Amino acid sequence: MRMARARKAAVPIAVLALLAALWLAQTQLNAFYLQVLGLLGINIMLTVTLNFAAGYGGMFSLGHPAFAAIGGYTAAVLTYPVAMKGFRIPAYPEWLLQIAVPFLPALLLGGLAASIAAVLVGWPVLRLRGHYLAVATLGLTVIVQVSIVNLVDYTRGALGLSGIPNYANLWWIYGFALLTIYVVHRLVHSRFGRALRAVRDDYVAAQMSGVNVARTRLIAFTISAFFAGVAGGLLGHLLRILTPGQFSFNAVFIGVAMMILGGMGSITGSVIGALIMTILPQFIIPFERGGSFLGFELPALHGLTQIVTALILIIVMLIRPEGIAGSKELTLGPRLRRARGPSERTMQTSGQTSGSEVEAK
Repeated sequence: MRMARARKAAVPIAVLALLAALWLAQTQLNAFYLQVLGLLGINIMLTVTLNFAAGYGGMFSLGHPAFAAIGGYTAAVLTYPVAMKGFRIPAYPEWLLQIAVPFLPALLLGGLAASIAAVLVGWPVLRLRGHYLAVATLGLTVIVQVSIVNLVDYTRGALGLSGIPNYANLWWIYGFALLTIYVVHRLVHSRFGRALRAVRDDYVAAQMSGVNVARTRLIAFTISAFFAGVAGGLLGHLLRILTPGQFSFNAVFIGVAMMILGGMGSITGSVIGALIMTILPQFIIPFERGGSFLGFELPALHGLTQIVTALILIIVMLIRPEGIAGSKELTLGPRLRRARGPSERTMQTSGQTSGSEVEAK
């Protein structure tokens, strides 16, 4: 009872601490650090949802950047200033060029667009498994990126869709990040989550146990795509620009690296992986530019971020193949058990002793 009460009390305390930290960051940090923290929240959303599909569902999808692109461009077009729509993205219908949708409905519509794409693609593609599914979803990412480049009148092509309103602050981003974690956590620990893990562990056994394998996989794939689309919308309204390069193969690599580094099948691992892969490059980028460091002149080391990332992945895979967190989640249980007083341990021991005496009689 005491442990359960402490766990319940820890949740609001953690939320209040996060709110206080966000308020301090929003009021005290400059624009650069706010942007880094915003990217961290978006990466947490993307990694948690990718882990939901791949880690818990066994669907190793490389199409996550495609869903983020669909949601991002949809939300950006809907919120784009009316005065700029006519000459920057003139191919849309006249009624769409004359309206600017509020931020929250635009984000939700972006997630909905990504979900519809996931249903259309997932229905035939999710019949595949393993590396066949990975290659098929990678093809989706390539198709979406090439489409963005060529549909110039809709997306401005390789120039990128700039001038997006700066609506995404830390409150929006971390509010959706917490919502994503909460939804995924509830789903994983529900009847649906148990069915999803059964499909992951043994496809045939789950099917023979009465699980509708196709529907379960498609629902998980669609939910994952919805939150990826919302994350793409937040990304566009944080950086104020969307380009095809943001959703390229490099984005696929970074997303998979964050998931594997933290641990597949772990929400905590997703957060850890996103934290490392977002913050670490900020310390490496100055070395890529070159210059004077501690009295030494260093040349420009282009590509150093990718090299360090690959080395970290190799080291983690050799030392801890299951990832930093593995499949474990952050919990207060062990600490509370260690912190139990002598009276509680005495009561538990006496209870076990009396129970054994009854069995002996």
